[in-house]
Amino acid sequence: MEILKLGSRGNNVKIVQSVLSKIGYNPGAIDGIYGINTQIAVMRFQNDNGLISDGIVGPNTWSLLERFILGYDNYTIKQGDTFYSIANKYYTSVNSIIVANPDLDPNNLTIGTKIVVPYGIDVVLTDVGYTYELLEKNIEGLKARYPFLEVGTIGTSVLGKSLYYIKLGNGPNEVFYNASHHALEWINSPVMMKFTENFLESFVNNGFIRGYNIVDIWQSSSIYIVPMVNPDGVDVVINGITPENPYYEQILEWNDTGEPLSEVWNANIRGVDLNRNYPANWEEAKEQETELGVTGPGPTRYGGPSPLSEPETKAMVDFTREHNFKMTLAYHTQGRVIYWQYLDFNPPNARAIGEVFSNITGYRLSDVPYAAAFAGYKDWFIKEYNLPGYTFETGLGENPLPIYQFNRIYSENEEVLLLSPII
Repeated sequence: MEILKLGSRGNNVKIVQSVLSKIGYNPGAIDGIYGINTQIAVMRFQNDNGLISDGIVGPNTWSLLERFILGYDNYTIKQGDTFYSIANKYYTSVNSIIVANPDLDPNNLTIGTKIVVPYGIDVVLTDVGYTYELLEKNIEGLKARYPFLEVGTIGTSVLGKSLYYIKLGNGPNEVFYNASHHALEWINSPVMMKFTENFLESFVNNGFIRGYNIVDIWQSSSIYIVPMVNPDGVDVVINGITPENPYYEQILEWNDTGEPLSEVWNANIRGVDLNRNYPANWEEAKEQETELGVTGPGPTRYGGPSPLSEPETKAMVDFTREHNFKMTLAYHTQGRVIYWQYLDFNPPNARAIGEVFSNITGYRLSDVPYAAAFAGYKDWFIKEYNLPGYTFETGLGENPLPIYQFNRIYSENEEVLLLSPII
C-alpha cells in the first residue's frame, strides 16, 4: 500500500477514512482527501494501538488497519480466556466466535490454540471505490467469519485476476447473479457483496430479511454470485493506469474520447466491451459498431475480434454450462429499468416474473434499446436455455454512479435477490 499523509488524495484515503469511521475514529467526510481531521483520527488510532503517533499511514499503520478491513483477528488462547472475555475484548459476540471456529469446544479451550475472532463490525465497505483488492479482502473476511461459505473462481481475467464466485445455500433451485461486466458500473459489486454479508449473518442467526426465512432459502436454493466480471477494467476506472500495466500504451491510445479513463472506460483491459462479446447474434452487434463510431478496441461498444474472445466471457459461459440455473440476473447501471427480452424468445413466465421485479424495485420493465440488443450475457442465456434472464439497470445519472447512490440501489434490489431463487 502507498504511504498516505496530509495532502494525499485517492481511493486508498477513502478506505482509511471509511475504516476509521467504522471503528469509532472520526476522520471527517469520507471524500478521499487526507485533511487535518483525517490526520487527527489516524494519530488517535496510532496512539491507542501502540504505534508512533505521526499521522502518517505507513506500513505499520496499514498492517493494523488491514485487520479491520478484513474484519477479524487471529488470536491465541491464553490462561483464563473464555469466549465471553475474548468477545468483550474485541467488541464482538460469543456467537460470532463460535461460528468462525466450528471445531472448537468453548467449554474446553486449550492454551496456545489459535482462533479467528471477528470484530464487531461489518466487513463489506459500501462508501468507497470498490476495487478488486477490496473485493478480495472482503471475500477473505467473510470466509474467515463463515468458514462454511463456498468460495471459488470461474477463471481469470486478462491480467490474471481471479474471477471469484460465491455460493449461498445448498438446495436444488440454482440461480446466478453477476455484476460489473462494465468497468464504470462497479457500484453493483458492493451490492452483491453486501447482500452476501447480510444473507450469511441472517442465516447463522436463523433470521429473516424483509420477511423471507433465510434458512428456508438456504435449504431450498443455491445462489451463485460473480460479483466482479471485469476486475481489470474496474481497477482502471478507480485507480487509473500506470506504466507498469502491460496495456498502458494501448489503453492511452484507445481512449480517443479526450475524457479521463475514470469517466469513460467500460471495457476490459484489451478494450473489449464484455457485454457485447457473447455468442448471441454477435455478428449483428459487430455490424452496429460502424454506425456507433466504433472502429476497434476502446472504452466501449467494441465486441472483440470474435465471440468469447475474452477470458472473462468464456469463463462466464463455461460456468453457466456447468450448472442448472433456472434464472440469471445481470447487474448494470443506468436508468432504473429491467430488460427481460431477447429477440422473439419468450421464456416461460419471464414477463410475469419481470413484472414482479418491477413492482418490487420501482424499475420500469422495458424493451432493450437497439444499441444494446445483441451479444450480452442475458441475451446469450435466454438464447441458449430459453429461461428467464434479466438485465437490471440500477441507479440514474452519469456513470460511474456516485457511491452515495449505494444505499438506495441496495434497498431497491435486496428483495429481488431474496425472491429470485424461490419465485
